[in-house]
Amino acid sequence: MSMTGSEIAKGGNNNELEVADKFNNWKKDSDAQKWLEIMMYDLEEIESVNAVKFGGKSYKSDVFIQITIKKKLKDGEPEPLENIQVKLVSNDKGFNQVEKKKVDKYIENWHINSEIENLLKLYDGELPPRNGSRDSKRMFVDEFTQEEQDKLKSFLQKNMIMIISDVIRGRGRFAAEWTLVINKSDGYKWRLIAVNEAISIYAGDCQVKFTDKGNIHLGNITLQRKGGDNGADSANMLQFKANPMILF
Repeated sequence: MSMTGSEIAKGGNNNELEVADKFNNWKKDSDAQKWLEIMMYDLEEIESVNAVKFGGKSYKSDVFIQITIKKKLKDGEPEPLENIQVKLVSNDKGFNQVEKKKVDKYIENWHINSEIENLLKLYDGELPPRNGSRDSKRMFVDEFTQEEQDKLKSFLQKNMIMIISDVIRGRGRFAAEWTLVINKSDGYKWRLIAVNEAISIYAGDCQVKFTDKGNIHLGNITLQRKGGDNGADSANMLQFKANPMILF
């Protein structure tokens, strides 16, 4: 049975709390023990585990874990910390929203020039479409001139790995280090991998493709327009979507 986007979001929130609880109960929870071993911890050397769910949507990590180990640390050496993002999937072909933002949020980090900025804003509807567009709210890539398509594809191809890294891992202290995918549609299945491996899988063949319908694929990630119906602030954004099941 498939779930709606709101149901997935609610389920994901509960899932994150569940994952934190499993880590906190690691001495009795076999899944948590396997997760810690994947993260290269010797269970015999662990004294305690303190896991908490992150708050807010600005973090790529969902669960923050502090691990106290029995061996004496060097002066000034911190206790091990791990940041994990948790992905709940409802079926084998379900796509999750990875990120959605206005184009302006990416300009500085991605060094977007004014021409690429305008093309992306035409694509997501922040700028009104030109005459002749088949949609009254935005433009599709195939409606750009060939020169514009070439420039946009060149920009995305050149910066593809950085873009995927930013939308999957994030930046800063709370960037994700691990990706945990949980599928509850048929029992309880999971896979925990380092986020760098997840980025590699999402990147796929590392090719930017413009589809026949005028949309954008970055490897195994789809870049599309997020419309929104909750006011101007939630509409007309770049939306990145991916299927976490490919990480299995």
